[in-house]
Amino acid sequence: MKKGSKYTSKPVSVNGTVNWTKSENKIWEDLVKEQLPQVRDYACREYLEGLQYLNFPEKEIPQLPDINSILAKMTGWKVEAVPALINFDRFFELLANRRFPAATFIRRRKEFYYLQEPDIFHELFGHCPLLTNKHFADFTARYGQIGLNATHKERIKLARLYWFTVEFGLLKQGDLWKVYGGGILSSVGETAYCETNQPEHHKFNILEALRTPYRIDIMQPIYFYMNSLEELEQLSEELIMENVHKAMELGLLPAKFPPKSA
Repeated sequence: MKKGSKYTSKPVSVNGTVNWTKSENKIWEDLVKEQLPQVRDYACREYLEGLQYLNFPEKEIPQLPDINSILAKMTGWKVEAVPALINFDRFFELLANRRFPAATFIRRRKEFYYLQEPDIFHELFGHCPLLTNKHFADFTARYGQIGLNATHKERIKLARLYWFTVEFGLLKQGDLWKVYGGGILSSVGETAYCETNQPEHHKFNILEALRTPYRIDIMQPIYFYMNSLEELEQLSEELIMENVHKAMELGLLPAKFPPKSA
């Protein structure tokens, strides 16, 4: 949703496939090899179930039609190829219609461990397994519908809600924090870090989340956790928008990180 990107999405054929190169497939293979053991340890049950359903190939980037045939049957979702970055209008329109945007490029080797913009690994490996889950899938579609009708200022707050849930959210399962946020699940470094005592772990409070500053270029200093994905699904439009407006009135809380150096 930014104005510029260092990457360009690859063209998609009429049947929805992408001609990935050998080196691009190798990056996917290496990312999966590093991340799969971590998600097995730290991901929530629902993500791991979705990972089994989708059964991603480990040595090559999955083709979208193969994923879509499974998602469509389970929750009515599909993944749609998009340019490297899209604007708010397109983003919310896609989600509202149960279309999950995925840019058809994969990170370069020099950005293997951290990439500030979402690539195909982030979108497919990080997010798609949970789109097999009804609670997560229904919330994401409703979020898109809310954003579609929101003003630009409201959308800025809605993006903060997305950040602390869909991208960097945790669940409390038993005595452990388990990850459901795709930004964590696609990050080799952050998956284990979020479970340590270094960051703060706050029980999810929508107003606090909407007022909490964040940076995209660092490990997060704060994570919000819920008790279940049902709790996420129960965030109604009325509750969300009421708190969006409160957050707009109250402003941001003090940041838990230093300002970004010029």
